[in-house]
Amino acid sequence: MLPIQNFKDFINHNSLFAQSNKILLAVSGGKDSVLMVHFFKLAGFDFGIAHCNFNLRADESQRDENFVRMLANSLEVPFYVTHFKTKSYAAIHKISTQMAARDLRYNWFEEIRQSENYDFIALAQHQDDAMETILLNLTRGTGIAGLHGILPKRDKLIRPLLFLSREQINELIVKNDIDFVEDSSNLSVDYARNKIRLKVIPHLKEINPNLEQTFEQNIQRFSETELVLQNVVSELRGHLITEKQNNLYLEVAKVKTLKPQRLLMFELLRPYGFSELVVIELLQALDKQSGTSFYSNSHRITIDRKNLILSPVVTENQQLAFIHINDQTVNILQHKLSMSFTDEPYFERGSERAFVDADKLIFPLVLRTWQSGDKFIPLGMKFFKKLSDFFIDNKIPLVEKGSVPILINGNGEVIWLGGMRQDERYKVTPSTKKVAIFSLK
Repeated sequence: MLPIQNFKDFINHNSLFAQSNKILLAVSGGKDSVLMVHFFKLAGFDFGIAHCNFNLRADESQRDENFVRMLANSLEVPFYVTHFKTKSYAAIHKISTQMAARDLRYNWFEEIRQSENYDFIALAQHQDDAMETILLNLTRGTGIAGLHGILPKRDKLIRPLLFLSREQINELIVKNDIDFVEDSSNLSVDYARNKIRLKVIPHLKEINPNLEQTFEQNIQRFSETELVLQNVVSELRGHLITEKQNNLYLEVAKVKTLKPQRLLMFELLRPYGFSELVVIELLQALDKQSGTSFYSNSHRITIDRKNLILSPVVTENQQLAFIHINDQTVNILQHKLSMSFTDEPYFERGSERAFVDADKLIFPLVLRTWQSGDKFIPLGMKFFKKLSDFFIDNKIPLVEKGSVPILINGNGEVIWLGGMRQDERYKVTPSTKKVAIFSLK
């Protein structure tokens, strides 16, 4: 028998959903999701089953789809299926296959939830998944939010199996003679998560056999710590930030008194898309010349004499594009900018290409048109020059200066006036280890 009462207790304790709610189950056909289906059936909840065929494992993918379809039919519950061209999507969006599959399935689940009037989407992640997520986040670098791993509930996503470990799920599958299909890719160490699951966690369990329980307790502590931090940041936001004419103002003097400064500023600016690296650059520049700007994907923050001014980055008349580290080409106006890298420290003279010290780049870069107040240090010179003066000196008509693409670093500094002049600060030097090459057509 399945521990139905434990299942219901976990749902109620975490307020995942009510008995009257209609739940869409994401089912791959593996042990975890199939067990979740049986829990929902025995508990008497109203649910349907959704299955994604990513077309990544040939006959295996079709086998999984057929199995889940038969499972839904045998239980007489609604069944939804879709097919994705996952590799094509990954290539078009320049992301990994795993990330492509994640984006595709979550977007589709939400479409089905809305169109078929489901209240929540249930995912079959368990305690080991949460533990793996924390270790993966720590390996890649994370804030406090990454330390609590997978939460039982977030928006319309619920995870009702987080009260079980992988070992407990395996035992329940065997004891209750539940059929499932095995995904062969789970055994591949080509994926980072699988490496942690198959190679790292077994060694950690030699040190602590109760690793799952320890991480469950840690997750609770981290979640509570994050809640405390959110409360502090919420109070700070009311104390530090004022709004004037659609712009937000933070007093520089008050920012300097924050302790710990980097953590609190990152949390204050995180809702506006600023990365931790950009926040560090911003704090280091507080005492420098006014007018320096820093960018996220959606906002700009500019250092004024007494305030940091936060504003949306796109204005009605401004053309803008963002360049991420894996991008190869970006379009703006009638121009196409391409980016490549080389380990050979060399450069060529010419206006159509810029050769930049790659270690000085802060992504995402911004490719935009001219703004009043823009300035740079022209290659070969020692002092700043306003772009407006540079345009005048080079006899660029007023009507044309708005069509010159300008490459901006993540810290707000001009890297290159596309097709015209590079900034001295980003030139290739004998100490350069990696060169970024920007070409404009």
